[in-house]
This record gives sequence, structure tokens and C-alpha cells, in this order.
Amino acid sequence: MKIIPASAAGQAWASLGGDPALLSLIGTTGPDGLLPARLPVRELARAAVGVCSLAAAELAARRTGGPVPRVRIDEGAVATAFVSERHLRIDGRAPANFAPLSRFWRTADGWVRTHANYPHHRTRLLGTLGLAADTADDLAVDAVAASFAGRRAAEIERTVYAAGGLAVAARTPEEWAADPRRVALSGVPLVERERLDTAPVRRTAALAGTPLRPAAGLRVLDLTRVTAGPVATRTLALLGADVLRIDAPQLPENQDAHSDTGFGKRSVGIDLASGAGREVFDELLAGADVVVTGYRPGALDGFGLTPQSLAARRPGLVIGRLSAWGKGPWAGQRGFDSVVQVATGIAVTEAGPGALDGPPGALPAQALDHGTGYLLAAAVLRALTEQHDEGGSRLATLSLARTAAWLTDEIPALPDRTAPVDHDPRKWLTETDSPLGRLRHALPPVAFDGAPAGWSRPPGPLGADAAVWLTA
Repeated sequence: MKIIPASAAGQAWASLGGDPALLSLIGTTGPDGLLPARLPVRELARAAVGVCSLAAAELAARRTGGPVPRVRIDEGAVATAFVSERHLRIDGRAPANFAPLSRFWRTADGWVRTHANYPHHRTRLLGTLGLAADTADDLAVDAVAASFAGRRAAEIERTVYAAGGLAVAARTPEEWAADPRRVALSGVPLVERERLDTAPVRRTAALAGTPLRPAAGLRVLDLTRVTAGPVATRTLALLGADVLRIDAPQLPENQDAHSDTGFGKRSVGIDLASGAGREVFDELLAGADVVVTGYRPGALDGFGLTPQSLAARRPGLVIGRLSAWGKGPWAGQRGFDSVVQVATGIAVTEAGPGALDGPPGALPAQALDHGTGYLLAAAVLRALTEQHDEGGSRLATLSLARTAAWLTDEIPALPDRTAPVDHDPRKWLTETDSPLGRLRHALPPVAFDGAPAGWSRPPGPLGADAAVWLTA
């Protein structure tokens, strides 16, 4: 077994506040050359999974009183998990990961990328062109292409965002470096950590026996969507937490996406805008140990769900929070992995020489989503370890844009990262029966001595479960 390079893992572990001596416990096996890219995607992926595994092992040691188990990262498992949505099959059916209007478009001076997987984002994009929401996809594609071809990318970006849609102009790394959105992230840690109070409350009780599931007995409210947040809470569920995902019934969500990231969880629909919904949420919060949020900054404030108010109502709470853009002019804007890649110069870099003459490229995985997801889970686990030692409510904050800066500007790259190797993912795939049908899915990459090999339950239909805690 090789010792994982201290570079990327060391950077992430330091941002998590971890003891640097524990880094020697991380080892990795498997072939080099997976997730080939111009940027150090492989290093990001195994570092994010490595520190997440180490944080889980550390919490297991705290709760059992034993030594910290060794971490063993399999490169093949990591590479497979980072594209888990591509490997998913539901009774043999492959889900569609991107809608027809989620793509690159040529403009008068470059390229833009739109994201229209959700119906309301598609409607708002078409509305900027005066098209009805029910316009057929083939007609919509032709209309958008014709309109965007005669307009400047920056103007398209402003217009579509102002209408509540998503269109982002492709920037070079140099353009992004001077952009106020990037400047706002200067000096911001990869993982922002904050103690919200000095309450002596500790919620990580001792565990007897082996540390198979270090989050056993902990209750997690999951207010996240799409990929990054659900990957984090899927990991907490793997480690034994009772994870209850909450969605607004009136807000559309992709069931296929949940079929990939919903392992180990239960799902309930709660309308926080209604009095009855708020009562249900308050009852759940009164028994929660962790809250994870993935909505735009400020989106939950109107419901009284700021980190400070949550901690005041539930002393000792651990809160994990993520967004697309982090701080700065776009802090409250919508964003997804694909459009963050475009804004931050990643797409141009991955296209290589002559990038602006042809369509920009993309990373070999939605690495910002998956990487941030494992870092968020690690941050929650480390906060639980610190709380076990000292008590107090804790807040950890991450963003896709900050993870992008880690990838582009900070991780030392290893040689030959663009040389692909043969990778048969079947070793790291399995099949599980579920209420949704028979699922083919990726195995969890988080691994340490004694770690669980899989989840305790498969995903089910969104909103189909009772709004109650299962743990005592």
C-alpha cells in the first residue's frame, strides 16, 4: 500500500483542523491515471475521500475509546464513485443526467453554458427569448442557438440570470483570476469552520464495541439537493446516521438523482412556508444532532433557519453548509458544478490549446460536486469529534467555487495525469433491490479498517417516508 501524497490531503486536512500526525494513517492502492485531466482531478478526488475517511476513523476512535483505524483508499473505488450518476441503472435504464437545453452555446464572442435540468430553470431561459414553457425541445434548441449566436456572452449571462435562469460565460483562467467573484474568495479557507456558542452540550455519546458505523445514533436533517450536499449526507448515512432528507413538495426534484444519492436515507416533503410544515420541522429539529443545508445563501433565512438561529434553538448542533459561489457578488446566485467549471476557467483549461475556437471542455467527473460533498461530510465528522471533546455548536461552510480554486490554484499536480488507463468499473459496482426497482450503483469509496461496506437501506421515492426519527 502506498502512502497518499501529503500535498492535497494535507491541505484539506489542515483546513478541517485535523491533527497532521494522523495523515500517516492514509494509504492508497490501485492504478494511477484514473480520472485523466489537465487539472489534478485525481489528486482532488482521492484527497477528498481520504480526509473524509480519516475524519470518520477519528470519530470512531473518539466514540469507542480505541486507536484511530488505518484508512485505505482504493483509486478504482474513488474514480467509480466520482461518476456514480453515470453508472446508475434502474431496472437496466440509464437516467438522463443533462437536459437538451443544458449545454454549451456559441456566442458572438465566445461560449456560454446553460443549465436547464429543472423545469423552472428551463422556463426562465426560454422566457428570455419570448418562448413558451411548453416549446418542444428541438424547436427550443434551434431558437436558443440562433439567438445566442448573435449576442455577446456576458450579456446573455446577465439577461438569463436576471430572469432567474442559469447561463454562464466561459472565462479563461486569467479572466477568472481578475473577476470580482474570484477575488472575493481570496483568503477564504477551503473549509470555513466556526464555533457558534460555548454550550457544553455534547451529542456524540460513547459507542461500545467495534467502530463499524461511527455516526451511529446521530440524527441528520438533510436540506440539500442535486449532488454535492446529497453526496455528503449519503456518506453520513453510510457511517450510521439516521438521515432524513427534507424537500419542499412544490419544488421539483429529480427522482433519478435521488436514486443515486439517496442510499441510507429516508425522504419527506415538508412545506416550510406553512404553519403545519414549520411545526413538523421544529419537532424534528428538537431531536437533531446535525443539519446540512445546500440552498443559496439567504434562501432559508426567511424561515428562521440561519445557522445562528438553529444553534440557539438546538444548542450543541453541528451545521454543514454549502453553496455554489461562496462569498462575493454572486454569493446568493444559483449555480451547479457544470456552470462553475465554465466560470472559473476550468472548462477552457480542459479544452486545451485553441479552446475558444471550439466548445470548452469539462472535467472527467463532476469533481466539484463530488469533491465538495466528501469534504462537507468530513467537515461534519470533524466537528462532531471536536464537539465530543469540547461541546458547543459548530458551523462548517464550503462552496463549489472555493473547491474549484483548490483544484486550479493549490493542489500540486502529479505527472502524467492526462494519460488514461484501462478502468473496468465492475469491481466497484453492485446491484441492490429497492422500492424503485433493481439498482446498479457504485460502492462507497470511504474506507478504513472496520468501515461499513454498504448502506443499511436503498433509496426510495422522494417524500414517501414519515417525518419521524428512527433512533432513540
